Amino acid sequence: MLPAMTRLSPLAFALAAAALLSYPVAAQLPPSAEWAARAANNYQTAANLTYLTANGYESKLDIYYRRGATTPQPTVVYFHGGFWAAGAKEGSLMSLIPWMEMGWNVVNVEYRLARVAPAPAAVEDGLCALRFLAAQAKTYNIDLNRLVVTGESAGGHLTLTSAMIPESSGLGRQCAGATPVPRVAAAINWYGITDVGDVIEGPHAANLAVTWLGSLPDRMEIAKRVSPLTHVRAGLPPILTIHGDKDQLVPYEHAVRLHDALTKAGVANQLLTVPGGLHGNFTPEQRTKIFVTIREFLTKHGLPASNL
Repeated sequence: MLPAMTRLSPLAFALAAAALLSYPVAAQLPPSAEWAARAANNYQTAANLTYLTANGYESKLDIYYRRGATTPQPTVVYFHGGFWAAGAKEGSLMSLIPWMEMGWNVVNVEYRLARVAPAPAAVEDGLCALRFLAAQAKTYNIDLNRLVVTGESAGGHLTLTSAMIPESSGLGRQCAGATPVPRVAAAINWYGITDVGDVIEGPHAANLAVTWLGSLPDRMEIAKRVSPLTHVRAGLPPILTIHGDKDQLVPYEHAVRLHDALTKAGVANQLLTVPGGLHGNFTPEQRTKIFVTIREFLTKHGLPASNL
């Protein structure tokens, strides 16, 4: 049975109202305002779907999928940041808008934070979310051949682990089932952690990151197991990394090391350096350049934007 459907969100109505109130009724809206006015007609929402229950906690996700579509659609899966200890999917809504404008289905994922379960729980959740989407692909018109993962900071790390960790790792057993974890078509990593050990010990340690592994006796072993750099190998999907060269939380070195390792392994990848960029909070001009690069990268790898 199809889930209850709602309109896009209060945000879509706010965008539409702002667009309509800013122009006379008889005037023609500019393209961006016209898109905002029609967003609620173009998308429907399945909210707070439970994709995994573990540690007494229900991990949920939201799916924004194209209204009226009858064929599988390109779909992006988004993971929020917060060093695996903070943040919520609801705080990421504005980051989803560009993907909707490009005509993609969008999946907004929450995962178990450190207060619920230590590492590697969040990584397991990323893989379980993909498995859930594979099982529900027909219901929400998700094209499993055009499935892209993205996220910022810790979400960037989960983007990479979801794209890079093999089935043989055993990290998908939390939600083991008949449906395999699908292979993603590309990963868009926004300043994600690539060496987890570096942010839980040493000069780059971050308090929130440290809580994710706590005082586990084998924490450095687990850190290595969930580090994207551990899983670099030939045959991975294309990976675009976006990172500011003045990032003080996740050092720019993380991006450079990943880029170099992927290139050496023969993996199609690109590093977009944001000159002077910090840990996110990029300027409008920087974000525009980033999304131009994202579009070009996806098109290059056979994943162009859809037409609404």
